[in-house]
Amino acid sequence: MPRKSWPPSKLPMPRTILPREFYVETPDLVAQKLLGKLLVRPKEGKEARIIEVEAYFGQNDPASHSAAGKTARNAVLFGPPGHAYVYFIYGMYYCLNVSCEPDGQPGGVLFRGVEGASGPGRLCKAFGITRERDNDVDFTSRKSSLQILDDGFVPDDIVVTPRIGISKDKDRLARYLLPHRK
Repeated sequence: MPRKSWPPSKLPMPRTILPREFYVETPDLVAQKLLGKLLVRPKEGKEARIIEVEAYFGQNDPASHSAAGKTARNAVLFGPPGHAYVYFIYGMYYCLNVSCEPDGQPGGVLFRGVEGASGPGRLCKAFGITRERDNDVDFTSRKSSLQILDDGFVPDDIVVTPRIGISKDKDRLARYLLPHRK
């Protein structure tokens, strides 16, 4: 994967796993902070920079999987922040989210793209993400099979648009992406 060249004022720092506290905020804030971080599957040597995400605001958001309340399927979104919520859509694609907000309060961020894999289904395919394998994985654990790392990259700009691929609350400005990089 191509890497952005580092100006002297933005030298890379050691790669650190994001702590649980990183995710204890509203989905829109967590989404924006995730841009530029690294999605990593450590044991398989897979990693890519997060370049596109969408925020989903729990029970106050009709497009959220938690809008109708807690179920066995969406329970991860109501649990501790920093856990993977994986669902299957259209009978063919997995989608990866991370829970945010304090424990018991639902909220999540959908990963829409990383460098080299645009679209939530392609991202999951590239990382071998499935519900059976990855649902409820703790992104904050050093032993986790999926992690999100900070390597010091700071985006120069963030583009904000309405979410895509949904029919409810589709005009909400809750999709965040990095502009194309050269």
